Amino acid sequence: MAKRTTTSRRLAVHVARVCAENRCRDVAVLDLRRLSPVTEFFVVATGTSSRQMSAAARYVADGGKALGDAPFGVEGVETSDATAAIRWVLIDFVDVVVHLFSDASRGYYDLELLWGDAPRVDWQKGWKPREDAGDAG
Repeated sequence: MAKRTTTSRRLAVHVARVCAENRCRDVAVLDLRRLSPVTEFFVVATGTSSRQMSAAARYVADGGKALGDAPFGVEGVETSDATAAIRWVLIDFVDVVVHLFSDASRGYYDLELLWGDAPRVDWQKGWKPREDAGDAG
């Protein structure tokens, strides 16, 4: 396994755990290395509210920075309408792309079905959630 792939897998597992620790549900890591020339891993999770998704996106970006991988871009957190609900947040680390969805948007876009041939990564193996996890709002 190349160093870059090892690093991107480590980042994907780390941000999946950050998502779970910040009240995201149904967290999945898809291994796209044999399926996509664009990225290596997708992390897909469902948020519980706009506020929670915004906080989780911040924690995910900070989690990547802690591993030396600042996001290339973050989309979907800022909206022109302050009352509009957040439906989809994308955090692009290039080799790892994180998708935080509302319930309805996750079902509509169904990335797990679209990338159904992608193997799942067991991001929970050996993981013990922090005691203070889930204080994101």
